[in-house]
Amino acid sequence: MNRRDFLAGSGFAASAFTTPVTRWLVTPADETADHAGGKQVGRADLDELRDAADDARRWDSKYGGGNWKANSVTDCLDHRAGPLLQGSFSDEIGRELFSVTAELSRLAGWTAFDVGEHDAAQRHFIQALRLARAGGDVQLGCYVLTTMAMQTLMRGFASEAVDMAQGAFNRAKGQAVPRVLAFTKLIEARAHARENDAKAASRALKASEDMLGQAKDDSGDEPAWIDFYHHARLSADAAEVFRDLKNPKAALGWNQQAAAMPTGVFTRSVGMRLAIVGTAHLQARDLDHGLELGNRSVDILARVQSSRAKDYVREFNAALAPWRREPGVREFVQRTRKELGIAA
Repeated sequence: MNRRDFLAGSGFAASAFTTPVTRWLVTPADETADHAGGKQVGRADLDELRDAADDARRWDSKYGGGNWKANSVTDCLDHRAGPLLQGSFSDEIGRELFSVTAELSRLAGWTAFDVGEHDAAQRHFIQALRLARAGGDVQLGCYVLTTMAMQTLMRGFASEAVDMAQGAFNRAKGQAVPRVLAFTKLIEARAHARENDAKAASRALKASEDMLGQAKDDSGDEPAWIDFYHHARLSADAAEVFRDLKNPKAALGWNQQAAAMPTGVFTRSVGMRLAIVGTAHLQARDLDHGLELGNRSVDILARVQSSRAKDYVREFNAALAPWRREPGVREFVQRTRKELGIAA
């Protein structure tokens, strides 16, 4: 693809996902992946791309999508993966090449999404879905589509996100491992919560938990890119589901099941989780505990470059509305303005 044309444009449009998603749902895997071209592509080339993807995932979790290392994934796509796609490779090597390039493109989309560049993120996700299809990698396509559903959800299109997550699940069922399918149900649950459908959200969350129970860490069949999804992550997201449903008791109950995550590894996730749980305490009319968690969240997120993370602090600030005249609340709002650039 011509990346200069590919990344041109502006804004997020849920409708832009319609055609590529429909095509993937109809035919999620191409029949062949061999190519006769320039340089012969081998295992060493694939290992280099996989290492680049692993590095980008680690740096994104620790520093946010705006850090230079996470952003370097686009350079890898331009200068390493792109030329390799024009090389010569067998069907077996080709499928792996398309798959790892799809994961790099998904990561490029994820980092762009994290810093609020939603138009670029959307284009990278569309490219990733097509590359997964070229590689015949149905479960990666399922994961990419689920990530697209998450972006759609966070941009305010919850109903469309439900459809996308359900489509990803139904198309990959029987071909993807339980952990991958479980993640689709998690995102579906989050989308139902944004629609204020408690029954549907609980049903999808239960399905995710059941499939996660079927997953086997040591099976050797699970791709590296889904290794983050364990019960601790499900519990943390369940707290967000019930925060969105304005059920603080359930949110705080789920949070107690969520194991502590190391700040030095999952910096952004820890900061966002503190803001989510703090908001649940505010919903339960516990201002002191809520403010304590809110301040801890800002302590952590001030070190992260992520507009998505700031959105969670904005939601926390909105929940502070009943106490706007309190000195501690005014001080906190001023702090978020100064340290995170969040307008009151």
